[in-house]
Amino acid sequence: MVEIMSGYQTNNKSSNLIAEHLGKRSIVLVGMMGCGKSSVGRRLAAHIHLPFADADDEIERAAGKTIPEIFADYGEAHFRDRECRIIKRILEDGPQVIATGGGAFMRVETREAIARHGLSIWLKVELQVLIERVSRRNDRPLLNTADPKLTMQKLMDERYPVYKLADITVESRSGLQDDVVRDVIRGLNRYLTAETEIKEQS
Repeated sequence: MVEIMSGYQTNNKSSNLIAEHLGKRSIVLVGMMGCGKSSVGRRLAAHIHLPFADADDEIERAAGKTIPEIFADYGEAHFRDRECRIIKRILEDGPQVIATGGGAFMRVETREAIARHGLSIWLKVELQVLIERVSRRNDRPLLNTADPKLTMQKLMDERYPVYKLADITVESRSGLQDDVVRDVIRGLNRYLTAETEIKEQS
């Protein structure tokens, strides 16, 4: 696993190398709600000239309902089944940049599909930053509790050990999203360079 801290400057050459070495694989962003997967994903896709797909948007489009409505009408288990099917379908259309929902990577079947068809990147964010971000919205079904901060902490305790299985980890702190994009590009270049060297030596 490659781990990257913020503060890296990139250029067009490094961005082009990513597309060259990805092949048909997609870049899949994982992490907690509020970590910036969609906003970072859109910027990243523009930098490296790939399409962008938001799995949550695709789920809502296919269902004709919002995610809170799907949770309310059918429950979380149904949503996770639908989410897994949608992500598998999106992965077949690579290469592209894909933003996934916070719980998607927790499912073994989904992780295995991502591993076969993509590179996973965990946008790691501290609790207080997440709380500040998600408090601006009221469309997070899992946070409809008496104590959202406590709920978020419990979700982090459960999910962070699984998120660590991602190919690359990027620290996403408060600040400009473009800084996070540059860190992601740096991580991708390091990962893909190491991968290429291993293949050449084998």
